[in-house]
Amino acid sequence: MLIGGTALLLGGGGLAAYATTALAGNNTPDTMSGHQQHTASAITISCPDVGERLRTVPRSAQLSVSKGLSSLDKQVHDAYHKMMGGSGADVLNPLKAQRQKTIKMMVSAIAKNTKRPSYLLKMSGCTTKPVDEGAGAGGSDSTKSVQDGWYQGQNQTQGADQNQDQNQQDQNQQGQDQQGQDQQGQQGGQQGQAGGPSPDDFVDINNVQPNADAPPFAAPQGGNASTGTFTTECGRNEDGHFNSDNVIVTPGVSNGAHHTHDYVGNKATDAFANDNKLAASDTTCDNGDQSTHYWPVLRKLDGNAEQKPGAAQDANVGTTLTPATVTLTFRGSQVGQVEAMPRFMKIITGDAKAFTNGTKNANASWSCTGFEDRQLKDKYPLCPQGSQVVRTFAFQNCWNGQDIDSGNHRDHVTFSDQNGACPQGFKAIPQLVQRITYDVPQGQSFAVDSFPEQLHKPVTDHGDFINVMPDQLMSKAVDCINGGRNCT
Repeated sequence: MLIGGTALLLGGGGLAAYATTALAGNNTPDTMSGHQQHTASAITISCPDVGERLRTVPRSAQLSVSKGLSSLDKQVHDAYHKMMGGSGADVLNPLKAQRQKTIKMMVSAIAKNTKRPSYLLKMSGCTTKPVDEGAGAGGSDSTKSVQDGWYQGQNQTQGADQNQDQNQQDQNQQGQDQQGQDQQGQQGGQQGQAGGPSPDDFVDINNVQPNADAPPFAAPQGGNASTGTFTTECGRNEDGHFNSDNVIVTPGVSNGAHHTHDYVGNKATDAFANDNKLAASDTTCDNGDQSTHYWPVLRKLDGNAEQKPGAAQDANVGTTLTPATVTLTFRGSQVGQVEAMPRFMKIITGDAKAFTNGTKNANASWSCTGFEDRQLKDKYPLCPQGSQVVRTFAFQNCWNGQDIDSGNHRDHVTFSDQNGACPQGFKAIPQLVQRITYDVPQGQSFAVDSFPEQLHKPVTDHGDFINVMPDQLMSKAVDCINGGRNCT
């Protein structure tokens, strides 16, 4: 029941609506379910993703770019909290000015040793997005076939890039011309805890139709398939290896992720771990695999506010949940043999900003044990008693054969098509599947860490991997996969 409301004027005349909500007959915060009955924003801030558009970042510019990307995230963080707090009459215009300065610095650093990426200068303007709108243009329904959602082909990516500049120009204009939300928008915001998640972000797994009858959940099979597997056991992060860094996206910057990551494998992984440091590190894996695996933590929404970066200081509140199980498996190709991954290859899958970016790069998958033929891409599952929550990250399985990383950390790898074939110029590599299970309290009681403006949406889930397998171990994995054997 709507019992009160306030409004905040944004830069350019936009109006951010806030609705104070209370459940009928209950004015007490329900902290265990994570849905406190208090002020919640009906809109969030949406900015062009500069990191996604990076193509070439010279080594000399890497630290400047890392610092710039982290600053851009912090600027959005601060603007979002200013908007949420109801202070200030102008949010978007100062944010644009800050972003212009930071992006100009990044462009200048890159231009010292390669072609000047002037197109980035068009990406300073931000706009607002209704929180009940979904994941944006190109968004996917939570119960659609995974055939349509797992494999983002090369042609689709290129087409999206061709339209991006025009979209960014449109967004800059929208940032100046944003109009007030209508009454439906004002009352249609989250009635969960401020900053998310919303009750609408959860769905009973019993109400989801089976949809996971295709790769990556269906193992490669058939006469030409490489049907073996290689599984590495690296524990459940019993050692408590957490930080809010992101060594792939923002190396050299502390708290570059602005949310907390959960690690298994390489014990040295932090923002300052270069390849040499990773190669010299001990590992939690029992077969000598020194690879790095990490993902955002899952939190129980119990109100525990740990005042440190990546936690409450970045709007991630709740007790961190330790996985019940972590399974790391490499699988083959539907159409032939796989080739070895190069050591120190870096891959990210999914998009931490998918709620505002749209689902072009989203690769979240949520389910429950006993129901894994039903996969959710933009909803959290409500599992029956005795069933665990499952997160699955099926990584890109095609490599360009040249680069161990790329400017946006995506272009050097991609997904095969629905038949298992890699795009022209790419070759099949072992596909990593990270599967993590959790015991969670019943009900709408958990959420993934996220950037504040992403509202802990399940579609923002993502996984990260750095291959630090010794070459001999990688050769063993490839031989097992291509030979149809299941190895550890």
